[in-house]
Amino acid sequence: MELAGSSAIVTGGAGGLGAATVRHLAGLGVGVAAFDRDLQGAQRLADELGDRVVAVGGDVTADADVQAAIEAAQSLGTLSIVVNVAGGGVRGAGRTLDRDGSPHDMEAFVGTMAMNAFGTFNVTRLAAATMAGNEPDDDGQRGVVVNTGSLAGLEGQTGQVAYAAAKAAILGMSLPLARDLAAVGIRVCAIAPGTMGTPMMLSAPDELKDRLVSSIVFPKRMGRPEEFALLVESIVRNPYLNGENFRLDGALRFPPK
Repeated sequence: MELAGSSAIVTGGAGGLGAATVRHLAGLGVGVAAFDRDLQGAQRLADELGDRVVAVGGDVTADADVQAAIEAAQSLGTLSIVVNVAGGGVRGAGRTLDRDGSPHDMEAFVGTMAMNAFGTFNVTRLAAATMAGNEPDDDGQRGVVVNTGSLAGLEGQTGQVAYAAAKAAILGMSLPLARDLAAVGIRVCAIAPGTMGTPMMLSAPDELKDRLVSSIVFPKRMGRPEEFALLVESIVRNPYLNGENFRLDGALRFPPK
């Protein structure tokens, strides 16, 4: 993918992995729309990085908000890159049956799916419709989408059924999205991060951080958000990467609990 003159949307652009990706792409000369529900956080990042970044507030499941992000990105260059990072868990999610035998809250399950899988698909489908109109490069390539799953989508732990299902759905989209969008020259891959040192994770109690790091093989530390951004760049630049999910985990395998 030729980066000169291109622009990107990064959803969840005010958060740890998203903000690192915004910084990295902007540093490569890409215009970036940092799209996040936290408009103030996205605006602080835009103020820090200058006129190559524009902040867009909104919800990835709302078509009008996504269209606003598309328009913002197009104001900075040819929209060619989408990085879907927005997601997370919903309060109330837990075990299928909790300790007193009560079933999992269905609203929390649906909300977790919406925040992650539905939002990822919504941004992808709407952005792809715009990228399909780009001039193709020598390979016929018009754009690339990088989605964010999780090791939880492969090895979900006890109490992660909603989050694991949502992230598994994102990872399960990679190949069919790549096949669907091949006709218009858009590649699709996903990253499945392990335990990453986002600001939220780094603020956790030391005991919890030590336990999380204990299962990581090497390097014996949390992943750095900048390492996520480096993998995004590699996927964007390499035109033969398509339809694949990439683990970013220091050889971590999640234990059951």
